[in-house]
Amino acid sequence: MALFDFPLHELRTYRPSHPEPAGFDTFWSGTLASARRAAIPPKVAEVDTPLRGITTYDVTFSGYAGQPVKAWLNRPAGSTGPLPVVVEFIGYGGGRGLPIDWLVWASASFAHLIMDTRGQGGSWRGGDTPDPDESGAGPSSPGFLTRGVQAPESFYYRRLITDAVRAVETAAELPGVDASRIVVTGKSQGGALSLATAGLVPDLVSAVVSAVPFLCDIRRAVTVTDINPYAEVVRFLRTNPHLAEKTLNTLDHVDAVHFARRVTAPALLSVGLMDDVCPPSGVFGAYNAIPGEKRIEVYEWDGHEGGRTYFDTLALEFVDAIVR
Repeated sequence: MALFDFPLHELRTYRPSHPEPAGFDTFWSGTLASARRAAIPPKVAEVDTPLRGITTYDVTFSGYAGQPVKAWLNRPAGSTGPLPVVVEFIGYGGGRGLPIDWLVWASASFAHLIMDTRGQGGSWRGGDTPDPDESGAGPSSPGFLTRGVQAPESFYYRRLITDAVRAVETAAELPGVDASRIVVTGKSQGGALSLATAGLVPDLVSAVVSAVPFLCDIRRAVTVTDINPYAEVVRFLRTNPHLAEKTLNTLDHVDAVHFARRVTAPALLSVGLMDDVCPPSGVFGAYNAIPGEKRIEVYEWDGHEGGRTYFDTLALEFVDAIVR
């Protein structure tokens, strides 16, 4: 993939011009309050694995509307005392997989909570959490980006973002975790969820690591790339042009740029200048909206891989300097 977006010097100052939707804070505060009222205490059960250096727990917590969401909790074996905890969200199409898929953060002496992704896990890593709330969803293009997109209340990502916030709140309640040292992280879709949670519950989040985040400056993204998942929106609107304004308004309610404006924790982002999955202008749009301490790693020759383990190493160093 060649360079296709704004040149780097323009990206560094780019700010999306479309305003956030009216009632944005009210929409999200009401959604989260409802989920909290429906919540029950999480279930935590140790599971047997061949990993002798890591202890794994199967966690079930209450997400959107109190619905059960699965997660893994990995901890360094034999660790004592409250540990800083990293809450990780997964990229598009993937689920929580197996505990052996998630070794880095626990190997660095963090507790590590990996949230499963409701209804996903059929593309590249298996999942265990269904999405039971499809009522009123209406027509959609194959994938997740247009499920229930006719209204913010029925939209798939309303449920998923609520799950992510509840994962952070659950992490704060887990035994052996230091609730004053919570980190959120993820790549692509997971990067968007990291920004969303850091913006919605800023008092709980100590640091943010968001790699090549999805759902940033969505209105522009759907016009500059024809790659999935954004192409799902284009196919949907080509078939349903009369739903364009409703669709775009719904997408505005989950745009990570709006959440980024509310982030108060130090943030580390990555961007690939050849990324045609999550265009660089969207990533910079979110990054430039963050008001506080922040850093972005630019990978000129990368696409959606966004730095790979080079960035993972920087993320470990960044987080370690903040929460240790």
